[in-house]
Amino acid sequence: MTVTAIGDARVLDIFREVVENAGVDRVFGPPITQGETIVLPVAKVGSGGGGGSGTEPAAEDQENSGTGGGFGLSAKALGVFVLRDGKVAWHPAVDVNKVIMGGQFVAVAALLVVRSLIKARAGAITSGTRPSSATRPALPQRRSCGA
Repeated sequence: MTVTAIGDARVLDIFREVVENAGVDRVFGPPITQGETIVLPVAKVGSGGGGGSGTEPAAEDQENSGTGGGFGLSAKALGVFVLRDGKVAWHPAVDVNKVIMGGQFVAVAALLVVRSLIKARAGAITSGTRPSSATRPALPQRRSCGA
């Protein structure tokens, strides 16, 4: 397999086009204007690419070969800026999945703590290590004055 200069130029053009088009408008769209209010979307956009080629000397009765390539793009909505009456307000995008997952972690941790407390209490009651009234230290007696 051989790669010509025309093919290399086309691949670079494709990469260039993808990088130029990776922007917040691809996640949210353009800013929205309604009367005196402007909504500016904000997103975190990342991209990466790779490439390769081959120039090893060919073994006997074989062709030189080499290829490669790859590209990745990620975009995450962060929120919007709302411009109204000369004031700017930030409204973050809430990732409900993260909120639910965090609540589940807290619930599981709470259940594990409650379970260990119940086991410890049940173990203390069945083993008889709970102090009885006979083994409890006596409380100091109150003394009355002058009577």
